[in-house]
Amino acid sequence: MTDVSVFHSLSYDRMYWAINLQRFSLIRRRHHRRFVISHHVRDPADSELSARFPAGPGVVIPNSHGEKLVGILHETGSKQLVIVCHGFQSTKDRIPMVNLAAALEREGISAFRFDFSGNGEAEDLRAIVQDFCAKGRVITAIIGHSKGGNAVLLYASKYNDISIVINISGRFNLKRGIEGRLGLGYLQRIKQNGFIDVRNKKGKLEYRVTQESLMDRLSTDIHAACHMICQDCRVLTIHGTKDKMVPAEDALEFDKFIPNHKLHIIEGADHEFTSHQDELASLVIQFIKANYQKDGPTSKRADGTIDSRM
Repeated sequence: MTDVSVFHSLSYDRMYWAINLQRFSLIRRRHHRRFVISHHVRDPADSELSARFPAGPGVVIPNSHGEKLVGILHETGSKQLVIVCHGFQSTKDRIPMVNLAAALEREGISAFRFDFSGNGEAEDLRAIVQDFCAKGRVITAIIGHSKGGNAVLLYASKYNDISIVINISGRFNLKRGIEGRLGLGYLQRIKQNGFIDVRNKKGKLEYRVTQESLMDRLSTDIHAACHMICQDCRVLTIHGTKDKMVPAEDALEFDKFIPNHKLHIIEGADHEFTSHQDELASLVIQFIKANYQKDGPTSKRADGTIDSRM
């Protein structure tokens, strides 16, 4: 287990389920069962990334609700494929998703990054996995950042068909600091009104928390999910000591309960590893190559040496 001396706690992870009314629009899902979020803001850094790493073929895959999951395929010609998942209120075009996919592509590993239909449910990831498997692909690994990290772990706890899972900056304690942000009696108030509006010190509305998003968060048992991940599934958790969105101590909790787990803490890295992209990509690629080559299909060269099919 990695020893970490510096932790920066945040009382509440608004990025997980808060709805920013000024930057995001609400869309009702089929049968009006729940809300999903559509992102419309593009960070200037995204344009720079797009210029550095031109997008590959666009792919559209329907989920179980018939919604279109739009993604970018970084094609190398390999049968093996790594799927990269973004976090809440993020997109496939943000760092570290673009950098990771590009780094994998440079190593000859095909990668697919896509936009979730809403909050990043594992069911969307299931649709992606099934679609590519039906096309003859082998899903080598699934990678998730922030809430995407929770999505890949929840996927692994439910489906035993992925052998390599990488959780980047995922949150273990989903109940952390909710009362401090929403106030005493928040459960009663949100059940009565259906939502809670969060305002800043000037009284300006910052975002709205819906009852459904709150209940979804509170009912997700990450601890139990960790125990349900198969022993044969190799899991890597990467976290930064300067993460102000999700405290690095959450990474230590994953290390306690996931059966086959490796933990790496990057000193000084923030939530998106802004100044540590190369180190992040290197750790991810090393873990995938080491663990895939250990048990994965191999092929012999003419000189008798063995190389991974990846």
